Amino acid sequence: MTSDPDTLTAADDIAKQLSALSPAYAPTPLLDLRSLATRLGVAQILAKDEGRRMLGSFKSLGGTYAGLRALARFAGKDIAQLLDPVNRTHLPALICASDGNHGLAVASAARFAGTSARIFLHSRVPAIRAQRIAMQGAEIVWIDGTYDDAVDAAAKAGRAGAGILIADTTDAPDDPVVADVMAGYGVVAAETRRQVAAAGHQRPTHIFVQAGVGGLACAMGEGLRTWMAPPAGLIVVEPEKSACVAAALEQDRIVRIPGDLETAAEMLSCGEASAPAMAVLRRLGARVVTVDEGTLEQAPDVMREHDGPASTPSGAAGLAGLLRLVADGGTAGFGLDASSRILIVVTEAALDG
Repeated sequence: MTSDPDTLTAADDIAKQLSALSPAYAPTPLLDLRSLATRLGVAQILAKDEGRRMLGSFKSLGGTYAGLRALARFAGKDIAQLLDPVNRTHLPALICASDGNHGLAVASAARFAGTSARIFLHSRVPAIRAQRIAMQGAEIVWIDGTYDDAVDAAAKAGRAGAGILIADTTDAPDDPVVADVMAGYGVVAAETRRQVAAAGHQRPTHIFVQAGVGGLACAMGEGLRTWMAPPAGLIVVEPEKSACVAAALEQDRIVRIPGDLETAAEMLSCGEASAPAMAVLRRLGARVVTVDEGTLEQAPDVMREHDGPASTPSGAAGLAGLLRLVADGGTAGFGLDASSRILIVVTEAALDG
């Protein structure tokens, strides 16, 4: 297991490389939502505002970094050499499946490196998300079905030689690209640790973090679990309609859940968890809260009413999990009480248009 100093050093190195691309990779704010904590009967709620990140979400850390790393491996260079105009060479396309944000990040990596990208989107991805990807110069490939059908199509294209697959999910436990994606997300955890210390806050006792395929929850758990104050609760939040992490934990294996997976939390509409993420979440003793559609839709408004950032049901899903426990009277089962200090990750900004 990687030690805390090693984890922080790796995250700092990734942050430095991304910051060279754009100042929008600067650390994002950690907000102290005091009135929200009072409303929900806890001591503190800290919100890491990833909507202020490059491209408007935390995904820009993982997809862009992993895409550039994969191209650098292909070219036999490091990322700085890859991006040096003097050293530019012909590079393969980058390929991925996405609900929207991961594809945007991978398309951005391709643009930075001067190559092309093909992003596979399922038919329910909103037009505004597809337009943002196209504005990065990427080709959009529309797939009938769910996000998981798009994952299958992108993987098939990668095997056929259409480009380098930059997946954020895999059934292979040691996939280097998925490892790079999650390492990029680790920047969020490293920044949080430093910001808590700098503000003089006590360490959080619980983190509520949303799951699509589980990569962010894995990265936050790895980066924060041993650092948090007792009971160090790692709580993964999922829509009831796409609870693939809950299914994997319950059955102790990766399973693909059936159905159309349609949820207001569009970025969490995933039917199959990522194997590397699940290995970590099991080891860390993560627990899952599944959330109904009404609570997911309510969460962004509740956050804004209490001086939080503007977001979406996906971005505010961590808060939705806490709202669900409070409404259902289930806080005690998760070690939550009036002294609890909660960390949530607001994973994306509200969409314009």
